[in-house]
Amino acid sequence: MGAFPANLIHPKCNRRQAIQAGAVGLVGMGMNHLSSLRAAPMGKSKVRAKSVVYIFLSGGLSQIDSFDPKPDAPEMIRGEFKPIQTKTPGLYVCEHLPLLAARSNKWSLLRSLTHPSNDHSAGHQIMLSGRADLPPGFDRNKPKNSDWPAIVSVAGYHCPSRNNLPPAVVLPDRNVHNSGRVIPGQFGGQMGSRYDPWFIEAASFDPRGYGAFPEFDFDHQERPHTGKPRAFQIPNLTIPDFLLNGRMENRVQLMKALEGQLKNQESNASFQQFDRYHQGALSLLADQKVRRCFDLSREPARKLERYGQNAFGWSLLMARNLVETGVSLVQVNLGNNETWDTHGNAFPHLKEKLFPPTDKSLSAFLDDMEESGLLNQTLIVMAGEFGRTPKISSLPNDYKLPGRDHWGAVQSVFFAGGGIPGGLVVGSSDKTGGYPATEPHTPENFAATIYNALGIPNEAVWFDSTQRPSNIYHGTPIPAFS
Repeated sequence: MGAFPANLIHPKCNRRQAIQAGAVGLVGMGMNHLSSLRAAPMGKSKVRAKSVVYIFLSGGLSQIDSFDPKPDAPEMIRGEFKPIQTKTPGLYVCEHLPLLAARSNKWSLLRSLTHPSNDHSAGHQIMLSGRADLPPGFDRNKPKNSDWPAIVSVAGYHCPSRNNLPPAVVLPDRNVHNSGRVIPGQFGGQMGSRYDPWFIEAASFDPRGYGAFPEFDFDHQERPHTGKPRAFQIPNLTIPDFLLNGRMENRVQLMKALEGQLKNQESNASFQQFDRYHQGALSLLADQKVRRCFDLSREPARKLERYGQNAFGWSLLMARNLVETGVSLVQVNLGNNETWDTHGNAFPHLKEKLFPPTDKSLSAFLDDMEESGLLNQTLIVMAGEFGRTPKISSLPNDYKLPGRDHWGAVQSVFFAGGGIPGGLVVGSSDKTGGYPATEPHTPENFAATIYNALGIPNEAVWFDSTQRPSNIYHGTPIPAFS
């Protein structure tokens, strides 16, 4: 293959790092399903998919400027973009999504998802947990253990581990605000931190870094960038320092150390996850198929170019590999730091920075999944924390050009795979794209659709540390997608 991009290189690791990589399955990966936690009633459920890929657009994608254009609305609503005909007769999308338009036979839309919040943090909590009601004591400034658990945590709880990998992961990084605060909604919450998803930290953090770096990085306010270029690399798989007491020369020593910890702290819940999965997790050191999921430097140059040489493409390619290897739910954050928060400079940034890598990488992902036979057994969903206001607005003190504000009342959600027919449109928004006009659906319906696709029965529950049960379903699956 050709030369591999310098910012997507496989880092060299020392012995300590290798041991950490081998033991990563022991902590923080969701490999912690005690048999008692699987004792929920198992009713009949039609399993439609082996895996789900949840593509999350932090910041909120404008429904009008993407998948629900309003060409007959006044200019201050319809915006600058024109609609184009997709492969599906009568279905139109934004002109800057031509590759997806040509593949509308592979995907469908829900144009009427609604919830009550216009706040970023609340919206993340709502759409990442699938619950429109905020948890008690919700704090928009930080995650709390009283938050509702994330969809990915619930999936990690109920789905089996396969091929030494956790059942649910998030990549390429956590959702972090440009102030440095971690956005709530993406963790185990009331389930406990041991059910936090495994975060594959493959993207270096930059408080002003938005978009698909390095090709399409940008700043919403077009401030000059003075920091180092962002890097995308094989994740640094680590375990807590308290498990690295002294020098552990090999896997046998590491195993003995962990078993000693277990004997001394059997009552500690954070250790209860080790006993069942440590053997399989340690084999990550030797399992080349598993390790290749993360090592994109081994991918053919043609495939890398097909997905796009940027964080969006690399993230979706990694997700494809993880699905093939057996991960049940992969959440892919296409852009950290509220990348899709287009209050201003919206149209040039969507046209030049956000839509090109999304259109290319998502189209390549759909093609690759179909060609490999994975699409029919994988449900793909794409949503943000909310949509954008119908009316264009300006914030001249911060942005040179106009944009749209936060809008929870309606957004368009993308569905593909998992047996869903292509070219289907469910629900509609009103003539200004501001509210559902037909078939309104909630985040609870959205989450139920994901759980149903994974074969989790509607009677299923999860148990907290006191063995108190909580329902998983808080709504019914969307009929057209279940």
